[in-house]
Amino acid sequence: MRPRRGVFLTVLILVLLLLHGVPWWRLVLAPHWPAVVTDVGSAVALVALIGFPLAMWKGHGKARRDRPAVIGDTWLGILWQLFAWTVLGEILDLVLALSGLEAPGRQRWVAGVVVVWVALLCSWGMWQARRVPPVRTVEVTLPRLGRGLDGLRLVLIADTHFGPIDRSGWSARLVERANALNPDILAHAGDLTDGSVDRRSAQVAPLGVAQASLARVYITGNHEYMSGAPDWVAHMHGLGWTVLHNRHIVLERGGSRLVVAGIDDLTAQDSGVPGHAADLPGALAGVDADLPIVLLAHQPKSVRMSAPAGVDLQLSGHTHGGQMWPFHLIVRAEQGALAGLSRHGERTVLYTSRGSGFWGPPFRIFAPNEITLLILRSGSQPDPLVS
Repeated sequence: MRPRRGVFLTVLILVLLLLHGVPWWRLVLAPHWPAVVTDVGSAVALVALIGFPLAMWKGHGKARRDRPAVIGDTWLGILWQLFAWTVLGEILDLVLALSGLEAPGRQRWVAGVVVVWVALLCSWGMWQARRVPPVRTVEVTLPRLGRGLDGLRLVLIADTHFGPIDRSGWSARLVERANALNPDILAHAGDLTDGSVDRRSAQVAPLGVAQASLARVYITGNHEYMSGAPDWVAHMHGLGWTVLHNRHIVLERGGSRLVVAGIDDLTAQDSGVPGHAADLPGALAGVDADLPIVLLAHQPKSVRMSAPAGVDLQLSGHTHGGQMWPFHLIVRAEQGALAGLSRHGERTVLYTSRGSGFWGPPFRIFAPNEITLLILRSGSQPDPLVS
């Protein structure tokens, strides 16, 4: 364990130095600003380099203090954008050099553009993260869906991540918007919160007045297994939600029936929480083979097992649509899907929500949040993935 810990600390220090050092070098030192600007910029970089890991340790370590967590998470988002756009700023520097602009004026132009762009981007990204999500309406054709269920309104929320920033008001407005959609089914696809029931229940409380004519269903995401999953399962049950803990329910309307199933997150098996693991066969045990199946599975890559099992529609979250550019490249590669509809096999359609909230850095950059209204259509309707 000691050699592994040493390697981890070495890598961590190198990453911190790189993330802080590149912007410091290219934005503060290289432009040869007046001495006062260079001194102030260097002091800010030094304070950030020391203060950032301290804030993250106090905020996300054993103490789990909310204020340091907010400071550390916010700086992490700003720092990543500074680093990424500083690197991309080298392209602008090359263009200006080829146009004949001499140093240090060239480097000052580049530094100014990067700083202003990052400030605007982070301001916009924070607004996008903190706003009540807009509604994204998607029609999904399920050939096996009975005519009595044609037009069923399924409202999907995911990745609310109630955490160190108190978003009780946001939570209430989220529920108001969801209720206004008159859902037949309201589903939460996991990652409800970051923190214990004692610390986050006030933010989750508005979900108790969420409405749906047929069912309100919830599954655990990976973050529940860092926040006391059994307590959250019990709490959501107490708020009147049906927790699909590797099980299913059968809903009926107009003489047609629909199976709505859910599984624990893929990380549950290694979480140490007794009785929790993604168990799709258990969730579908006893299901009539002729009935259409809607499955809630937090991670999109669960479709690798749901498609062979004959699931008609899988609903997932987890990706946040990447949340902050350019992380979408990593997320897509790891999950196989980023956002929206995708087909897997002859029968299975996957819908991946970009999520309603945010995790960690309070920014959404080129990855807007959403509440999804899925209108389910019977097989007589055109397939949106074909047409």
